[in-house]
Amino acid sequence: MSIRRLLLGLLLTTSEPSFAARPFVTDDARLTSAESCQLESWSRSYQKSHEFWILPACNLTGNFEITAGTGTAKNEGGIATQDFILQGKTLFRELTTNGWGWGLALGKVNHPDIAPGPNLLGNTYAYIPVSFSTLDDKVIFHTNMGWLRDKATAENRATWGGGAEVQATSRLLFIAESFGDNKSTPYWQIGARYTIIPHLFQLDTTMGRQFNSTNDTRWISFGLRITPEKIF
Repeated sequence: MSIRRLLLGLLLTTSEPSFAARPFVTDDARLTSAESCQLESWSRSYQKSHEFWILPACNLTGNFEITAGTGTAKNEGGIATQDFILQGKTLFRELTTNGWGWGLALGKVNHPDIAPGPNLLGNTYAYIPVSFSTLDDKVIFHTNMGWLRDKATAENRATWGGGAEVQATSRLLFIAESFGDNKSTPYWQIGARYTIIPHLFQLDTTMGRQFNSTNDTRWISFGLRITPEKIF
C-alpha cells in the first residue's frame, strides 16, 4: 500500500483532525467548550480525487471531548469510499495565555477501503497534543507525537506534527504546519481561518502537498466550524 493511500486517507489533528481544529491537521491542547458541541466540515480536492468530511464533537463533562463523524472520498473515475471515525480526547494541563498545555487522544477509523486524504490517522491511533502560547495568544505553537496501527498492512508507525497559528487580526488567523510519520516523506500545509460570527461561525481554507512529490499529492481545502459556547 502506498504512503499516499495511507496518509492521504486520514482528521487531527488536529488536531482542530485530530482531529485538530480546522484547518489544522496537527492537534491542539484544547477542547470543545464545556457543556457544548461543535461541528466541523470540509472538502479537500486533489488533482485526481476529492473528499468531504463532517465531524461533530461534544464535551459534556468539561474535560472529555468525543468526536464521531464520517468522510467520503472518490478518485477520478473510481468508486467512492467512506470512513467512520470515533475519537476521545482529554487534557492533563489546560492551555493558558502565555502558558502551555497537553493532553491525550485515542481513536479508531473504520474504512472498508483506504481513502485519499492527509489526516495522519490509521485504523487505530493515539497521540499526545502539546501547545505553547506566546505573545498573549497572538502566536501559538502545537506539536503532536503519536502512534498508528494500520490494519491493512499490520504496520505500527510513529506519527508527528508541528505547526503554528498566528493571530493577524481579531477575526483572521493564519496557520502553517508540517506532519508525517517515521516511514514516509512528510507533508506541509498553509492556510487561514476567518471568524464570521465571534464564538460561533468560522470559515477556512488551506493548500498543501507532500515534500519533494509530484503534483498528485497537492490539495486545496475549504471548511467551516460552528462552535456555540454552550448548548446544555
